[in-house]
Amino acid sequence: MKPIGELPAVVAQSLVGVAFDVDDTITHEGRLELPAYEAMWKLRAAGLRLMAVTGRPLGWADVLARQWPIDVAIGENGAGWIHREAARFHEGYFASQAERDANQERLSALLVEVKRKLPHIVLAQDQRARRCDMAFDIGESEQVPPEDVAKLCRLIESAGALAAVSSVHAHAVFGDWNKARGIVRAAQAVWGDDVEAFPARWLFIGDSGNDAPAFSFFPVTAGVANVVEHLQRLPKAPAYVATLPRGRGFAEIASHILRLRQEPLA
Repeated sequence: MKPIGELPAVVAQSLVGVAFDVDDTITHEGRLELPAYEAMWKLRAAGLRLMAVTGRPLGWADVLARQWPIDVAIGENGAGWIHREAARFHEGYFASQAERDANQERLSALLVEVKRKLPHIVLAQDQRARRCDMAFDIGESEQVPPEDVAKLCRLIESAGALAAVSSVHAHAVFGDWNKARGIVRAAQAVWGDDVEAFPARWLFIGDSGNDAPAFSFFPVTAGVANVVEHLQRLPKAPAYVATLPRGRGFAEIASHILRLRQEPLA
């Protein structure tokens, strides 16, 4: 990983948008940090499209899209998105309604197995706001040892689901979406933007394991400083890293991008 200060001006000036994780990327202990919130407003004022891409529920994404200075809120690690257009809000999903209904039955069966084999592991408190996945609390209100997180992931995968681990939750996903695919699908639905064809026009900022697909897919990526705690879960580390953690690191990255976009190219 290179320091964010080494990101070239030509790269910053070619960006059309910034996609970013939420937990421990712009928040600290679950609360949005002021420097990150201010940075979002500044990025938006500079004409960049903004996508918040979180493992949090789609029910939360509804609120983020309404209250934050962003264009799109993607929830449940890419399962769906909410787009604000003036006073109207539009939603989209990666899977069809029939697929989502079938997946709920599979998730219910998985929960029975988890309760039987790992009774000390509990659902995330935000589970009731979820529409497409199931999340277990491993580091938010509960502290689950790494060896038990590994057991949970093996149990999820043995049921035929994908396991995605963030700094706070372990997710069970019966579907082939992830953060990278969710960004691609949402950008196509909202703007007709083919991110898959031009991925270098987007910057992705994150911090942990469930950001791995986006760190691998996008050529222009940055991690806040606390990403170093999760490098073992990342097949590909972010290209650049901030010196500061969480929301302050996000603001540091944003500040560098905005400064470079004002510089004349040689």
